[in-house]
Amino acid sequence: MTGAEAFKRKAYQMRFTDIFIRRPVLAFVVSALILLVGARSLLTLPVRQFPLLTNTVVTVTTTYPGATAELMQGFITTPLQQAIATADGIDYITSSSVQGASTIQAYIRLNFDPDAAVTEVMSKVQQVRYLMPPGANDPIINKSTGQTTAIMYIGFSSPSLELPAISDYLTRVVQPVLATVEGVASADVIGGQTFAMRVWLDPARMAARGISAAEVALAIRANNFQTAPGQQKGYFTVANISANTDLQSVDQFREMVVKAHEGALTRLKDIATISLDAQSFDAAVAMDGRAIR
Repeated sequence: MTGAEAFKRKAYQMRFTDIFIRRPVLAFVVSALILLVGARSLLTLPVRQFPLLTNTVVTVTTTYPGATAELMQGFITTPLQQAIATADGIDYITSSSVQGASTIQAYIRLNFDPDAAVTEVMSKVQQVRYLMPPGANDPIINKSTGQTTAIMYIGFSSPSLELPAISDYLTRVVQPVLATVEGVASADVIGGQTFAMRVWLDPARMAARGISAAEVALAIRANNFQTAPGQQKGYFTVANISANTDLQSVDQFREMVVKAHEGALTRLKDIATISLDAQSFDAAVAMDGRAIR
């Protein structure tokens, strides 16, 4: 056996642990490194009953006041649903069409990027927006990630405030505060009633004066709109211009001129009953026999 062969045989017989025996400092460094990595893993290792899964639901809500459920299904729900179904990451879709409202829920595949899913759905909705009737409102797209079950219901009531006033207070004050709490995905007002100017037309009085509902709607739009007049600038001064072009009270709506014919003025109060009330009475919530919000 030559010297080279004996050296190779001796190197082959050398065990891995011999390196740490001959180099104690290296053994101490490796042990300390393993200890630090283990301590770090112990502090950051998540402990959960089930594996972490990301489930996302994208909801597309479209309203069309006055439209029947069949019209909503044929002209709004169907084209939107067909377009959304071609988006990437869609698992399955459910939809419902009722009087004046269409709701489409797109369930995204597990662990698919929620932001990418919303972007895909928004793109598909915009592609078929021109197919929707002109009177339909723009679709509202909401995203919910994780558990969608409400963990708390809070009821609000008042012996002095009307229900629309309570809803207005919740929307302006309470809801923004709850929505900013850490861990809260959304804070929704269930059964809320938004303030609106209610105009109850009298068909008999309208027929007697030869006025149609379309003329009333045109008069309201012509007398109640927002404008931005801008600024007036001089050499040394700049003045902001404000124009009151909208009606702001019940009395102003009542005195609004709907039609002028041969010197005779027909005002809105002559053919309708006007009141400041809830925009819709389709939904109501009660607790312990009392109406709440």
